[in-house]
Parts: sequence; structure tokens; C-alpha cells
Amino acid sequence: MTIKALIGVRSGSQRVKNKNIRPFADSSLLEIKIKQLQQVPELNGVVVNSNSDEMLEIACRLGAETVKRDEYFASSEVSPNEYYENIAQNCDADIIVSTVCTVPLAGSEVYSRAIRRFFDMPEKYDSLITVSPLKEFLWVDGKALNYDVKRKPRSQDLPENFVILNHAIHILSRETMITSKDNIGETPYLYPITPVESIDIDTPLDFEFAEFMYNKQNVIRTVDNKLLYFCFPSWKDQPSYAA
Repeated sequence: MTIKALIGVRSGSQRVKNKNIRPFADSSLLEIKIKQLQQVPELNGVVVNSNSDEMLEIACRLGAETVKRDEYFASSEVSPNEYYENIAQNCDADIIVSTVCTVPLAGSEVYSRAIRRFFDMPEKYDSLITVSPLKEFLWVDGKALNYDVKRKPRSQDLPENFVILNHAIHILSRETMITSKDNIGETPYLYPITPVESIDIDTPLDFEFAEFMYNKQNVIRTVDNKLLYFCFPSWKDQPSYAA
């Protein structure tokens, strides 16, 4: 059984221009993510799928597998379902760890934990997706969604069952990804990661904040000519939001 990470990147990002390859913490988001994934012992390889020759050259230089994507599947006209089906069809693996390079604070240990959990989860689940707890006062159509307005709770006492799909990690079989035309199966296992690990870059402000946090996380000090990395703690024993 082969397990490979699959990174989909394309040229022409709109909200943050060239965000995947522009300078980020003395590197780039694409380079950082490839190197993080190459440190995951459970993986048999890292695949970069892109329409950009420049991004594919970077991936090739770092030792990742590359797949040149047809321009249609990198355009704004393609539907998400078409996109996921296409990249799965072009990934030579039994199990796909679908991810993005815009979550730079999700390091190699996060992927290792998620992969191990994927293989340990009950058989009723066909995929694993990472989520973030949502502790907010939610309203819809003029009504409170997750609390009683007459007995307003403290924010920390809001229900635990509301989460956000953070798109950091999706794990499923290649067959399931092709059949569902998505990187989520019909019965996903919801796997929580920390707010820091789930920081995603969608806007210029996100980019600046993520770079600040990434640099803070990876404080480097030289002691006896050795590099020591001081990182934020990760959740060791995490609850599951799976039904």
C-alpha cells in the first residue's frame, strides 16, 4: 500500500498574488510544505500537481514527484468536483493525503498524527479531515443557533460540537476521492488540530500574520554549533468530533 501527500498548486492566485512561491520566511510556502511532508515517515512520497512550470521545477529540485495539470483544471471555470477527480486520477497512490501549502504551521508531526489516526479510526469512516473548534455566538436568519439568548452562556461554555473544516489535511483512498469527486468521503472522521496548526492563508493579512507566527514558532538558536528549534506545543491526546 502506497501513501502519498498530494499538493495542488496553480498559477494565478487572485487574493494573494503568487502566494505559493513569493518570499515567505526566507523560503516560500511551496518549499516549506514539501520539506515538511518529506519529514513524515508514514509517507511514501510527495506529489505536486500544478499547471505552473516554475512550481513544478521547484518541486522537482526538492525531490518531489510532479504532475503537469491541464490548464482547464487550473482555471476558474473548473468546478471543485472536477478538480478533485482529476488530481486524484493523476496521483499514483493507494491512500492520498490531500493538503495545501497555505497552512505552513501544520508541520510534519501533525501529518504523522493524522495518518496514524486514519488507520486507527473505526471502519465506518471512509476519510479523515482536520477541523478547528468553533467557540463563537452563532446566529442565522435572525436567531441564535448554538445558545439560548435568555440564558446566555460564557463563550467557553458554548457547545463543543460546532467545528470549522480548515482544509489542512484530508486523508482518503484514491478510489474514494475519484468516486466522490471530492477530498472528503461520505462518512468523514473529524480530527481536530490546534488553532495555530490550522492557520490558513487566504488574504494579504493572513500572509503577514502566518509569516509572523511561522517565524515565532521556528525560533533558531545556535548552541555549540547546533541548531535548536523551539516550537509551540501540539495537542498530544486530541478529542474527536466524529459522530
